[in-house]
Amino acid sequence: MSVANPFQAYIRLDQPRLGSRVVHASDDFFGAKERLIDPVEPVFIADKYDEHGKWMDGWESRRRRTPGHDFAVIRLGIPGVVRGVDIDTSHFTGNYPPEASIDACISEDENPEEGWEPLLARTRLEADSHHYLPVDVDASVTHLRLNIFPDGGVARLRVYGEVRPLSFDEDEESGMIDLFALRHGGRALAASDAHFGSMHNLNLPGRGINMGDGWETARRRGPGNDWVIVALGRAGTVERAEIDTGHFKGNYPDHVVLEGGSFDSNEAAQNESDEWRVLLPEAKLSMDQQHFFETELEALGSITHVRMSIFPDGGISRLRLFGHASEDDE
Repeated sequence: MSVANPFQAYIRLDQPRLGSRVVHASDDFFGAKERLIDPVEPVFIADKYDEHGKWMDGWESRRRRTPGHDFAVIRLGIPGVVRGVDIDTSHFTGNYPPEASIDACISEDENPEEGWEPLLARTRLEADSHHYLPVDVDASVTHLRLNIFPDGGVARLRVYGEVRPLSFDEDEESGMIDLFALRHGGRALAASDAHFGSMHNLNLPGRGINMGDGWETARRRGPGNDWVIVALGRAGTVERAEIDTGHFKGNYPDHVVLEGGSFDSNEAAQNESDEWRVLLPEAKLSMDQQHFFETELEALGSITHVRMSIFPDGGISRLRLFGHASEDDE
């Protein structure tokens, strides 16, 4: 029986598209270390073999005949606070590690040798299973070290958390930053629906690569409209917005409204709150297009959260919210 992922509200920090990569493994004789963070779900191909033996979709070390244990080091593309992990042993049955732990550090080195601190204590693993494990360390890290005891195979390591950047990228000409950018700590918090596409795609780097690389709701058959609430990485004044319907052609929203608010916490930024104020009045959208708004925006001052309401439903590829960070948030 499948187990629901309890960390879906967080960002996947392990994504290669964010720059994350496996930089070292003590041994990957049977399965390449890079497969550990492959964004595609692991598969099993019964009759597939290579020069080392049975091909497995994951990282797998050879059978250890000496003391010690195997490990793999992952460098995160964007520093962040880890809130939970999934150590996935899917399809590994007689060759999974009985136990695993995770260490973390912050370093400018590609493959650090020092500074490691425990992140997840040594934990029992089961065959062919997801292991959703919470992490209670409130510190930004750049590297993770997955330790397996003593050897074996892990299909995937998923790392869920919040981006906590060490620096911010300002536009040299305007001095503005994308306050909602993932690299600046922006995060989607809640959505009315995300049947076809995750709300966490909205602030990924670059434009969407296809229709599946955006936030898309199911077809609405009743009254009302869909919405998503996002937290800015830094409190600030929003002075330019971009709403991109890239790849959405027969399923883009008819129009959109942006509202802003200043909340003490993410938990307080509820859809039912009466603190929302109009940032962008009703604006018409077109298919497969970047829409830029500047003069249309209301001057709200410093805000912490934005609600984007789409009418009645549909898909948005990216949302960019450019502005200046508040002085008290510098």
